[in-house]
Amino acid sequence: MSWGTELWDQFDNLEKHTQWGIDFVEKYTKFVKERSEIELNYARQIRNLSKKYQPKKKDEDENKYTWCRAFHSTLNELNDYAGQHEVVAENMTSQIIADLTRYAQEVKTERKTHFHDGRKAQQQIEASWKQLESCKRKFERDCKEADRAQQYFEKMDADINVTKADVEKARQQAQMRHQMASDSKNEYSSYLQKFNQEQNEHYYTIIPNIFQNIQAMEEKRIERMGESLKTFAEVDRQILPIIGKCLDGMTQAAESIEPKNDSSMVIESYKSGFEPPGDVEFEDYGQAMKRTVSETSLNNSRSDNKSERSGKGKSKTLWPFIKKNKTPKQSKEPLSHRFNDLMTSKPKMHCLRSLRRGLSLKLRVSTNGSNPEDFSHLPPEQRRKKLQAKIDDINKDIQKEMDQRDALTKMKEVYIKNPQMGDPNSVDPRLGEIANNIEKLQAEAQKFEGWLAEVEGRMPVKSDPPRRTSVLYETQNSTPPTTNNNNCAQDRESSPDGSYTEEQSSEVQSKVQPETAESGDEFDDPDEEMLPTIGTCKALYPFEGHNEGTLAVTEGELLYVIEEDKGDGWTRVRRNEEEEGYVPTSYVEVFLDSNAKELFSWRRVYLSEDS
Repeated sequence: MSWGTELWDQFDNLEKHTQWGIDFVEKYTKFVKERSEIELNYARQIRNLSKKYQPKKKDEDENKYTWCRAFHSTLNELNDYAGQHEVVAENMTSQIIADLTRYAQEVKTERKTHFHDGRKAQQQIEASWKQLESCKRKFERDCKEADRAQQYFEKMDADINVTKADVEKARQQAQMRHQMASDSKNEYSSYLQKFNQEQNEHYYTIIPNIFQNIQAMEEKRIERMGESLKTFAEVDRQILPIIGKCLDGMTQAAESIEPKNDSSMVIESYKSGFEPPGDVEFEDYGQAMKRTVSETSLNNSRSDNKSERSGKGKSKTLWPFIKKNKTPKQSKEPLSHRFNDLMTSKPKMHCLRSLRRGLSLKLRVSTNGSNPEDFSHLPPEQRRKKLQAKIDDINKDIQKEMDQRDALTKMKEVYIKNPQMGDPNSVDPRLGEIANNIEKLQAEAQKFEGWLAEVEGRMPVKSDPPRRTSVLYETQNSTPPTTNNNNCAQDRESSPDGSYTEEQSSEVQSKVQPETAESGDEFDDPDEEMLPTIGTCKALYPFEGHNEGTLAVTEGELLYVIEEDKGDGWTRVRRNEEEEGYVPTSYVEVFLDSNAKELFSWRRVYLSEDS
């Protein structure tokens, strides 16, 4: 079917139809453009989502768990998945939007040309038709004039009164009109034949050709639309294999999760290396406890201990808090006055206070705001792992430096053999620098290896479970308890988050000696009364108490609290009438009396504001 033969008289409708087709192409182009923008926005949101949940530097420890690694792999695959949607948008833009935009302009230009030719042909045939009508009207007019002239000649010829000259004139006029009519007839006939030829050519040749071109243009446009629709689907189809790989990667990441391995990693991460506490001995409460706040028990205790104290002599240094042959009385000044003294005294070391399981604990804050280099803030097992990892990193750096040194040495040998390739002396500065680096790294490695050896030497050895001791079973003739040298809880402080900090005896001494110097005069007065107890405490870890002013305690031992921690990390406790001193606050579980709790809660507020 041809538009030229079937639609020869539908020029205006064809013009409207082809314009609608071009508008449809532009509409479809706009649709693909919006789809491309949706793909880009979706990809951008997916990427932002993946980036939002990517692990931070502080969460790098999460990578040791398989479920965390699986989630991170899923985020990476999701990022690649978003990239494929960006590919879809790019392909749609380059293969459909740009192509159809360019093609729409070409179709507009071609359509304009075809319909311009059609209008021109239409104007020509209309002009020929007007010329034909003009010839026809002229022939008609000349014929009428010739008939009138003939009738006038016949009338003049029949009239006897008319002269012969007038008759002759009328005859000549009639002949002239007949000649003009004959000429008009011939002209009309000739132009009519020409018009018929032009009309036949217009409707059977020119217009069919123009409409055929328009038909071909329209069919090509429809074909391009079909190709664009196919491309629209193929663009999505092309990314399906890669998206399938992304989904397979997510599935593989999920299947790689190992619950048992992750549960084992928890042990590796949080194992402290300490031995669990031993069995608790039976405590016979039938024996009377010697309470320092009781006047009777204090007198009895002093009379019982008198012989022992004389027998010990100088073998044991007692903290000079207790005055001999002094009957305990109530404090000369109330507890509120002593609280005022505490308020006016500045803490020697500012620290954070927290509560864990209802216990009063202290968190050390290093002066430089970061963890110590030897990882002494960690439990033994975790510290050992950190030190080993640090040593491995240093060894890797040493190996890199040694590889560079070997490479430069070989290069120097080549330069020596072939001087034209370079100056051997130019390598010496770099070799010296590498040698210095290796020396520094080796020294650092030795330092960390020394710390590691120290930790491994102090790691607890599997042995019989330690036994808990109680103050109720200690007699006055018993020697001070000692702790195992391998017990890693010695000289440690526990922080509220479960971490530990090792402290050297020098650090403890630096904390205790200033306090002792400040308060030495206070206890030199033999007439001074003993401080009242403000609560009790239970030793969580053994403490040897080598320094002057400290009190050695064993794990599980019950003591009396006579002075709470002033912020320097030490609590003043009493074992009996003759033995009292300072122990690390983090080593004991403190139970204050209700009145003392209220009093010292206000003191904490003051100290925190002051710090």
